[in-house]
Amino acid sequence: MMDANDAGLRVTGASARAPEGSGLRWLPLTALVIVVDQLVKLWVVADFMPYQSHPILPVLDLNLMYNTGAAWSFLADASGWQRWLFTALAVAVSIALVFWMRGLRSRTQALLSCSLALILGGAVGNMIDRMRTGRVVDFILAHWNNHFFPAFNVADSCITIGAALLLFDALRDAQAAKGSK
Repeated sequence: MMDANDAGLRVTGASARAPEGSGLRWLPLTALVIVVDQLVKLWVVADFMPYQSHPILPVLDLNLMYNTGAAWSFLADASGWQRWLFTALAVAVSIALVFWMRGLRSRTQALLSCSLALILGGAVGNMIDRMRTGRVVDFILAHWNNHFFPAFNVADSCITIGAALLLFDALRDAQAAKGSK
């Protein structure tokens, strides 16, 4: 006869329950980020001319731009080797994120899992651009008068939101640990 431990169940006192899923349960969010990012980029490339401004708000325009470098066009003027460096880096980071997510508990570490899923989706979204065309499609342009923030895209936004959630989760865990002492 099989007992609760043989069946993969945790036994706590008199109750038994199925083991909690891993952070990989958040991979549908990653897939959603990738799909939305790629669809929006296809739309922008099909309907906008490069560097033609389409005002949305007084401080926000849609403006098709291409970035052959990394964030803020870092290494954009390099001779082309940066395409493969950033692609390899994205692959390595993506693999690391998947392994990290695999070791998380989806319910009790939901915020951390969500943040990593957003970062992973953004990294893969931009990696697809680099592999397909050698450059990343950027189109969101925030500005104040004549001061412009570097253009970005849906993938970049998800990476930023994911990183902010990651920091928030770390601060929350630090506060909880401090409070339990």
